[in-house]
Amino acid sequence: MRRINNPERIKWKALSERPTINLENLNQTVNQVFDEIQKEGDKAVKKYTHFFDRVDMENFEVSIESINNTSIEISKELKNAIQLAFNNILKFHKTQVETVQITETIAGVKCWRENRAIEKVGIYIPGGSAPLFSTILMLGIPAKIAGCPEIILCTPPRKDGSVDPVILYTAKLVGINRIYAVGGIQAIGGLTFGTETIPKVDKIVGPGNQYVTVAKQVAQNFGVSIDMPAGPSELLIIADKSANPAFVASDLLSQAEHGIDSQVVMLSTDKTIIESVLNEIDNQLAQLERKEIAEKALENCNIILLNSITECIDFSNQYAPEHLILAVENYQQYISQIVNAGSVFLGNLSCESAGDYASGTNHTLPTNGYAKSYSGVSIDTFLKKITFQELTVEGIKNIGPAIEIMAETEKLMGHKNAVSIRLKELAQ
Repeated sequence: MRRINNPERIKWKALSERPTINLENLNQTVNQVFDEIQKEGDKAVKKYTHFFDRVDMENFEVSIESINNTSIEISKELKNAIQLAFNNILKFHKTQVETVQITETIAGVKCWRENRAIEKVGIYIPGGSAPLFSTILMLGIPAKIAGCPEIILCTPPRKDGSVDPVILYTAKLVGINRIYAVGGIQAIGGLTFGTETIPKVDKIVGPGNQYVTVAKQVAQNFGVSIDMPAGPSELLIIADKSANPAFVASDLLSQAEHGIDSQVVMLSTDKTIIESVLNEIDNQLAQLERKEIAEKALENCNIILLNSITECIDFSNQYAPEHLILAVENYQQYISQIVNAGSVFLGNLSCESAGDYASGTNHTLPTNGYAKSYSGVSIDTFLKKITFQELTVEGIKNIGPAIEIMAETEKLMGHKNAVSIRLKELAQ
């Protein structure tokens, strides 16, 4: 990791930039794949599954039999862990259900808002270097609570064309039985346009690499909405002298092992803590199975010394991290200062892995600075909000004259007439 001491604020923006690949070339690739899928459907999906994943697929759809038979391949311990996470995520997300509130804005005029589930949702589950079955819980549970009638799951196939059993087991637990062994750009393209096999959806949700992220953004040009531009994982930790160096190092490595394009940042007010964390990183790195991936990611990551925790919070708000850990004394006093972050972890014991798996909050979060304008996945991700209004005789009389003069001023006489004709009828 690069060490930087007390950078001037004018340099913070540059230090907050994430490394990216050539987006021009990437956009060209996505558009080419999309164009072929739109024209040729399954044929193009098979072509690019072979090209990108080196897998030849005859049938993308996973059979119900395969889904039902996965239980015997999963250990009891893992089943219990998944069930615990399922229960906590379900409990937390159920608190997000809103009750309808009818407001009488003026006598005789009632307004309210009701939720309606998005009818067809596509869920993307990464599965390249590791099967991210936990993401099924994070996406499937709120989609089910929201009441989405059709949930389509796409995930990359293994080399033999199958889907990892733990992904199938978790999907079944959540209640998803339409699963397609397709990944990457071609999965997003299939969900965008629909093919002979893959259904077209109204919204695509789920994280992925930069190829998936750009593909989701391009999908919006074809009338399909997305949850957010969720790209490579990232974590920012603010640590003072009270932080446990071993804990901090483990959290940094937990995100660095996601992929070589992952971003981790440490901010501290204490040089001794920085030295201790760097030593711990060296010690713990040797024990990681994904050591080479984590090492590569750390080459583009920073440890920054700043003058105060408030200054660290200011930098964090500029960076807008996906995950933020406050490993500081009296962390409660800083909560109100946090403006931009996907999910926040308070204190030395609140490891980021808790949010990734089992605390109950959602781990599908905005990255690449999008926490400045996007929220993480919730049941709202899977809902549309429709407003209603009801006017009585008293209501149209109370607001009618105001509407008439406003419409006339804007020279929209049809709008005015829609009110005037009613008022005249009521005056007879």
